[in-house]
Amino acid sequence: MEKYSQFRDRGSGIAPFFPIPTQSSGIYLPFHLFLLLIRLPILFTATLSYFFVLQWLPIGSLGKKASLWLILGAPGVWWIDLQIDGVKKGSLAKHHEARLPQPGSIIACSYTSPLDSLYLAAIFDPVFTASYPSTRLVHRISLFHAMFRAFQYPGLEPPKNEKLTDLQTLIQQYPGQAIVVYPECTTTNGRGILPFSPSLLTAPPEAKIFPISLRYTAGDITTPVPGSYVSFVWNLLSKPTHCIRVRIAESVHNTSQSPATRNSTSQTEREMLYDDRASSSDTLLNSEDAESMNAAEKRVLDKVAEALARLGRVKRVGLGLKDKDEFVKVWTKQRR
Repeated sequence: MEKYSQFRDRGSGIAPFFPIPTQSSGIYLPFHLFLLLIRLPILFTATLSYFFVLQWLPIGSLGKKASLWLILGAPGVWWIDLQIDGVKKGSLAKHHEARLPQPGSIIACSYTSPLDSLYLAAIFDPVFTASYPSTRLVHRISLFHAMFRAFQYPGLEPPKNEKLTDLQTLIQQYPGQAIVVYPECTTTNGRGILPFSPSLLTAPPEAKIFPISLRYTAGDITTPVPGSYVSFVWNLLSKPTHCIRVRIAESVHNTSQSPATRNSTSQTEREMLYDDRASSSDTLLNSEDAESMNAAEKRVLDKVAEALARLGRVKRVGLGLKDKDEFVKVWTKQRR
């Protein structure tokens, strides 16, 4: 593993891009194969039915959530361990609803698995976005795209000709829904928090930003390596149950967007945002712009990142999207 030492964080030794090893089935292999064969057609049918039929029908929010819970239940994702900062277990329904994401708020979530998006959709029915380290703007994506991105190669830049927007505009366009942001921009194995995209800095000051950490037991259903479809399906469907550990921190506000500080989105980006001719390549930040965050903006991102690290009981690492891109190249080359 010496050849992968450069992909370990220098301070902590954490390797956030390595796939979590799967425990050998041993004598339980026939039972695991039986579970796979029984669940695969159920999951396949439920998934196709929702994404190709049900989501386009007027079945309402409850109908869609029920369909998503069926998809989660097919592989045995039943046990949800939920904890919220400042709320005792069993007392949430009494007077703590404000500590949960509401329409108009922003969810800053850890990103480890396709199940992240599926779970958030089943609970909050939000709008999903994709973030990039090269721009403060995001682009709206569907639930299917958000799940599929967990298997994709890290995107250093937005797709060409993709129309980008900011979080403030999305909140205005979808006032009845929360907005999901994956500020790490790519998946990890859940053992570290990567440096953030500056996309959260386009949130309006009044919007609540809720850091949410999702962790899984067993951890081998994370997808830090692109294209791991077969191993993910096997790990997901061959085990009896899976537990999601959900932790929600107290809300954070974007205090950098105040009269005393500059707007988080540059004037140039603002002009391009509303120009119908602008594409993703027109809104990219150069290296100087990407590093030009002021102290107030850095404090906002640090506060959210520290909350995610605390909730997940992990540490922040210095490895970013470029490091994962290099890791994937080395990992793929060694396995050819």
